[in-house]
Amino acid sequence: MKWQQALTDYQHYLRIERGLSANSIENYRYDIVKLINYLEEHEIQISPLKISEEKIQEFIYEVSKSMSARSQSRIISGLRSFFDYLVFEDYRKDNPLELIESPKIGRKLPDTLSTEEIDRLIESIDLSHPQGERNRCILETLYSCGLRVSELITLKLSDLYFDEGFIRVVGKGDKQRLVPISPLTVKYINLYIDQIRVHLPIQKGFEDTLFLNRRGKQLTRAMIFTIVKQTAVKAGVKKKISPHTFRHSFATHLLENGADLRSIQQMLGHESIITTEIYMHLDRTHLKEVLEKFHPRK
Repeated sequence: MKWQQALTDYQHYLRIERGLSANSIENYRYDIVKLINYLEEHEIQISPLKISEEKIQEFIYEVSKSMSARSQSRIISGLRSFFDYLVFEDYRKDNPLELIESPKIGRKLPDTLSTEEIDRLIESIDLSHPQGERNRCILETLYSCGLRVSELITLKLSDLYFDEGFIRVVGKGDKQRLVPISPLTVKYINLYIDQIRVHLPIQKGFEDTLFLNRRGKQLTRAMIFTIVKQTAVKAGVKKKISPHTFRHSFATHLLENGADLRSIQQMLGHESIITTEIYMHLDRTHLKEVLEKFHPRK
């Protein structure tokens, strides 16, 4: 079996068997391509079925020179998953990464915004600008619904169930969930739809897409990042933030105000409660206050 064939089969497996999104599959593919390129550059002719632990170690040592510990850990994890697949399909009897340890890295806690900073960001948007209403709407939706950026840009008009107080969100692996939406965010979305979106030259195929660019097409991930970065500069928010910062802030503020972790998990669309538990590490002061307030042995 050649590398390209193994990689193609692996991508089919990730999409069909594991139901991963295109972005996740591309991340896994990137790790394997990096190894393939290394072998080609060093004129090492060995198949994915025969490559040894020693060769993998040499590759990891080489790429680690220009990588952070976190990036090394990610690429080792990606390669381990690929060879697990080959073992699962009986192409190999062993995984050459089985004994290769990932570098120790500390848990990177996500940045969060205070409610005051979120207010400053939203208030700094110039509503006299044609895209002002849309951009305010985007930030409000990211924060009030805790959406991933990919979920935001693919949100449809047909996903809005405002009478019931929910929106339908299509998350990773095309898994759907219903997320509550606040009356304030509903108000801003309706303003955008009725006053801005209605005047756009909507392109064929994007009639149902909620957030559109000036040409009437779906916004890109990069455009959302740009909107967030530019708004942060204008609002004087010095933290390094991204669209995902609003999602972290959404979860953190819910937790701080007494929401249970299971409910937060459902709203975020996390498959495992363990993923959601990262938000438990953000504000130990809050947890201390909860203990002092509710534990019988004060």
